[in-house]
Amino acid sequence: WNMSAPNLAIFVFFVLLLTSTPSRCFQCARPTPGGRGRFDRNNRCHSVRDVELTLRGFLGIGGGNDNNSKQQSSTNVAPSVIDPVVLINNVPTVAAGQLSTVTLSRYLSSLVASDETLREMEGLILSVAMACKTISTLVNRAGINNLTGLETDVMGTRSGTQTPTGKRKRKEEKVKKNVQGEDVKKLDVLSNGVLKNALRFTGKLGLLASEEEDEALLIESALDSRYVAVFDPLDGSSNIDASICTGTIFGVLEDDTVEMKNEFRRNGGNSNTVSSPDLQTILQPGNQLAAAGYCMYSSSTILVFTLGGSHPVIGFTLDPQLGEFVLTHPNMRVPARGEYYSLNEGNSYLWDDGISRYVDTIKRGEGQSKKPYSARYVGSMVGDVHRTLLYGGIFGNPGDKKHKDGKLRLVYECSPMSFLVEQAGGSSCTSEGGSVLDKVPKDVHERSSCWLGSREDIDELKGFLGEEGENNRRRRRTQEEKVKK
Repeated sequence: WNMSAPNLAIFVFFVLLLTSTPSRCFQCARPTPGGRGRFDRNNRCHSVRDVELTLRGFLGIGGGNDNNSKQQSSTNVAPSVIDPVVLINNVPTVAAGQLSTVTLSRYLSSLVASDETLREMEGLILSVAMACKTISTLVNRAGINNLTGLETDVMGTRSGTQTPTGKRKRKEEKVKKNVQGEDVKKLDVLSNGVLKNALRFTGKLGLLASEEEDEALLIESALDSRYVAVFDPLDGSSNIDASICTGTIFGVLEDDTVEMKNEFRRNGGNSNTVSSPDLQTILQPGNQLAAAGYCMYSSSTILVFTLGGSHPVIGFTLDPQLGEFVLTHPNMRVPARGEYYSLNEGNSYLWDDGISRYVDTIKRGEGQSKKPYSARYVGSMVGDVHRTLLYGGIFGNPGDKKHKDGKLRLVYECSPMSFLVEQAGGSSCTSEGGSVLDKVPKDVHERSSCWLGSREDIDELKGFLGEEGENNRRRRRTQEEKVKK
């Protein structure tokens, strides 16, 4: 070789550096042991394997230490893999930090492995998660990228057009409004486009309905799909300029009109607007939802959803370093009773007598709990419901003299959120005392009053929505009839 001592030292240094640098796991970015690359011999992330070994010790399954692991390897028996669902159900015995290695994709893959019918749902949830990551970035950079403020439509002539006198015409800008007549924010438009495109190209949805769209979108390439989706792309967008939390709400319904749509297509129907069979698919009560959830954009980005049935309400937080949603809120349950109420008391002079009396009662500590309630109100449904889901209490958007049916949309907001809360052990009702989930919408943009939260709080509220409130509504209708005459 005839290599000088300095050059030999440098050569040895680089050889040792290359051979000693551990590979890193793609899933958790930690060095993998033994130089085996991203995964261990059982094709699992090494950190996930470490957690599973620890969990087996906690749960008494065996194999909770390296000695047991070596014994299993010596007998050529692959160690059993703990299902994330089993992990979630046994979360009281597990330290919170050990759950952070369960990613959203791993959790959904585990569900599909046990129930193949959820494979399409897996794709939908992952698409929603991808869109929520993008919206989260847009929201976080809204002030920097000049995405705050209202969306405007440019009226008048194009730039450069001149009048006969030679003077240029000035463009006139008009604030854009949605189908409900509300001002549209710039991020409303961007978020709607992001979520709509993320879902339409999954090939698993034949119909999309958005709060920001006048009509539902029919996707002909997936007309015979099993599911349809409804969503509010950016709830609480009026808070964007103040950097207060916002969120995305979504719901998935099963399409039971596939044959009707196929017949519609065979008869020459090729419009991009919705036909009557598809509209009926959207106009289903909330108790027919197959999945529902929300994503909150605040100090952290949290995705909370449920697949209904026996599936729990589960929350994942976006890890900005990994770019992945990781498990942080397993098996979320609403406390039976809370200490907070969340509603806009600025409209209290417009409320029915029963609602006013209920709020006064719990504020004074004269309710069933004998404890005074505190007010917590953000003005973003996602933020208020998320707090209610964690700490209990009651959230409400009642109808009043100005908005008889409330301000929230039944299809896009009330039904998905009520479905989620009831799946977590809570309850919901309308200002008439009926179930939100049993209410059948007559229009995709129909509004509804909505109360949801702790079961005992909702039951107490219903006692105030009885005869007194009904008499008050009857008197109001009588007065309105007199005015019309």
